[in-house]
Amino acid sequence: MKFRSLLPWGSPAGRKPVPERHDVPERKAATGFVSLTSQGSASWTGRSYAALSREGFMRNPVAHRCVRMISEAAASVPLLIYEQDSERPDHPLLHLLLQPNARMSGPDFFEVLYGHLLLSGNAYVEPVEIGGALRELHLLRPDRIGIVEGRDGWTEAYDYRAGGLVRRFPVETDGIGLLHLKLFHPLDDHLGFPPLAAAQVALDLSNAAAAWNKALLDNSARPSGALVYQPKEGGNLSPDQYERLKQELDEGYSGPMRAGRPLLLEGGLDWKSMGLSPKDMDFVEARNGAARDIALAFGVPPMLLGIPGDNTYANYQEANRAFYRLTVLPMLTRTLATLSTWAAAGYGDGLRLEPDLDKVAGLGAERGELWKRLGEAAFLTDEEKRQAVGY
Repeated sequence: MKFRSLLPWGSPAGRKPVPERHDVPERKAATGFVSLTSQGSASWTGRSYAALSREGFMRNPVAHRCVRMISEAAASVPLLIYEQDSERPDHPLLHLLLQPNARMSGPDFFEVLYGHLLLSGNAYVEPVEIGGALRELHLLRPDRIGIVEGRDGWTEAYDYRAGGLVRRFPVETDGIGLLHLKLFHPLDDHLGFPPLAAAQVALDLSNAAAAWNKALLDNSARPSGALVYQPKEGGNLSPDQYERLKQELDEGYSGPMRAGRPLLLEGGLDWKSMGLSPKDMDFVEARNGAARDIALAFGVPPMLLGIPGDNTYANYQEANRAFYRLTVLPMLTRTLATLSTWAAAGYGDGLRLEPDLDKVAGLGAERGELWKRLGEAAFLTDEEKRQAVGY
């Protein structure tokens, strides 16, 4: 910075120099409001069990309904147990699955198990043995389980953390160990991949659309905009005028109860819209598209959820049959196969759990057609017909 002396011959000793003054260029006061917007980065929901449960099952109606439909449908299917190809309706494992523990019935137990699989990709069943016999089954929350890897990279044990305590379940045990059910994950050797994580983008779009719609209704169902002040004689709003105008807008024109109230503009005020209307954004179709993607990830026909714009199936009955055949039964079959292999450590080999398809309401028409065709097949004996329908 340059300095200039107070006297022509310089400053006296001990006197501090004074900074040289510069003229500030004249600037005209702004007579309007300008708003600039920029595109920020998107915010995505995490893929953990807690995040998907909170944002999906607890906040999104489509994800909630999909999980409920699959888990309730699979849990309501009656089970049959076979030992060496002979049906055993009095087998102790079958009685245990009807009442796994004192707090849960069989349908409740399996509904929670399938819910864990759909939201986490993993489900954990803790066995309780008393006197060398399996007496109870308990479900452990997937987000409380930690995988302990051995030196070879395979799972060595499971750590369950709850209430400040840690319990370890080793994989190699003398009796029946902890059961880990998981869905296929292409990039993880130990944990499963939840279906809702594949629809993460659609889930966030659906939740964001619902939040935006609520905010729009709270703002009198109008898009965002700006009040531009352009008086003819020039000038600017004083701080008191600005605060009074802001207070009047908040108290008199915001909220659903004040929707449609005309806005009185005077003194050089003009309204400039700065947002897109729901029609311009194609709001309804965007929400329906996100809902279809969520239903597609779970394997639920959108027709069963009442989502418009999907004509894949001719009628509701055909969509319901496809739901059972393509979604419910595959998950139920693979779960029962894993349970059968796991229970063989306590009950011996040759044990097989299967669903009783004759009592599945969604497959009643299909089973009726099968029985009719077999009944008209004169070249089959009664024994062969019984085997063809699963008896």
